Amino acid sequence: MIDVIVVGGGPVGLMLAGELRLHDVHVLVLEKLAEPTGQSRGQGLHARSVEMMDQRGLLDRFRAVSEEYRVGGLFGGIMKPWPDGLDTAHPYGLATPQPVTERLFNEWVRELGTEIRRGCEVVGLDQDGDGVTVGLADGTHLRSRYVVGCDGGRSTVRRLLGVGFPGEPAKVETLLGEMHLTEDPATVAAVVEEVRKTQLRFGAAPVGDGAYRLVVPAEGVSEDRTLPPTLEEFKQQLRAFSGTDFGAHSPRWLSRFGDATRQAERYRVGRVLLAGDAAHIHPPTGGQGLNLGIQDAFNLGWKLAAEVRGWAPEDLLDSYHAERHPVGAAVLDNTRAQIALLGTDPGATALRGLFSKLMDFEEVNRYVTEMITAVGVRYDFGEGHELLGRRLRDVKLKQGRLYELMRGGRGLLLDQTGRLSVEGWSDRVDHVVDTSEELDVPAVLLRPDGHVAWAGEGRRELLDGLCRWFGAATG
Repeated sequence: MIDVIVVGGGPVGLMLAGELRLHDVHVLVLEKLAEPTGQSRGQGLHARSVEMMDQRGLLDRFRAVSEEYRVGGLFGGIMKPWPDGLDTAHPYGLATPQPVTERLFNEWVRELGTEIRRGCEVVGLDQDGDGVTVGLADGTHLRSRYVVGCDGGRSTVRRLLGVGFPGEPAKVETLLGEMHLTEDPATVAAVVEEVRKTQLRFGAAPVGDGAYRLVVPAEGVSEDRTLPPTLEEFKQQLRAFSGTDFGAHSPRWLSRFGDATRQAERYRVGRVLLAGDAAHIHPPTGGQGLNLGIQDAFNLGWKLAAEVRGWAPEDLLDSYHAERHPVGAAVLDNTRAQIALLGTDPGATALRGLFSKLMDFEEVNRYVTEMITAVGVRYDFGEGHELLGRRLRDVKLKQGRLYELMRGGRGLLLDQTGRLSVEGWSDRVDHVVDTSEELDVPAVLLRPDGHVAWAGEGRRELLDGLCRWFGAATG
């Protein structure tokens, strides 16, 4: 029997597969598409995702093929300088096209021994107390202990589970694509600058090899949004908003997206779970979609591995929904607010002007930036130290860096006292005795996702934290 079948071979499914393989879990990734689409909807990694890449030793790969950006806010089309004092050692984002992200994740998970089968469409699910039977379109069946649906906003897994997906349907639609333009680049830039004074859902940016990434409001909401727009439809909308179609030709790909906002009522039903767009959809404002999804996977991976390996404490797997559902709901709310700011009516214009002035205040800019980049996420672990529930930034140690110690996806006790122990949990938790001038607490216990499970110096309280997050002691 397979341990975990991951349905969907995009960035979320691949991130989850990698996390599971770090714990020697037998993973099979099933992807419906025979080949990647090459479409680049997700345009990069925010600061928290950059931290995650560092924690798993992937950051150098991403930096080699990405450009850094340091724009704070990124909220409703309002761009401000990066705020000072952001609580991260990586105060930047990485502009990485989604096909590149998928390629790097593919390389990583294959190095870890993950099996990926493309051209495999899931059409049935039947779970019982021991596992899940997965039916494929070719009539064959597979058996696994758990299944995770990472198969996008039109998730087959979510539909087969019968999980509700409440929210609001799309009210506006936007066309997105990459194509070549015959117009002079300086003219393109000047036209875009002028149009964006009143329409922030319009843009054209060079993506190399003479091609541009274009975005333009659609005429309305299509009845069948699975059908991509035609080049003529794209050109018609370009002319409607700018008076020119820039001589657009030779499209690489064309697509459409709406502002539908929905969230799954439950992220887990028995042995089947949901992550990424299968669990939540929202407008792409703020560039949060891909990041939210791979952060779901980062939270879920070690918990599901613990369940498979047999050491998970009670309710650990349920904490995935408890922690990530509120985070997803908050992202849905901030994208709703951004859509309001992107409006073209006088009220929206006035609101955007007011919000822009508010973001000139350093504290407001920092709050918004921490929200968009997810470095401000704090899970509710109950009362305790101010660090409890927060992810800990990378700190310099006397003998190196914190994130260099987290590559294996295990728990970590960073002990500045030298008097503590993880005896009984050493198969799941590393004990590092070292000091940092940046860490004003005797010791911290970190979960594999980098969130602080305990902070202090009391041995009894440490044991409570170990039991709560890493199960019963052994030996």
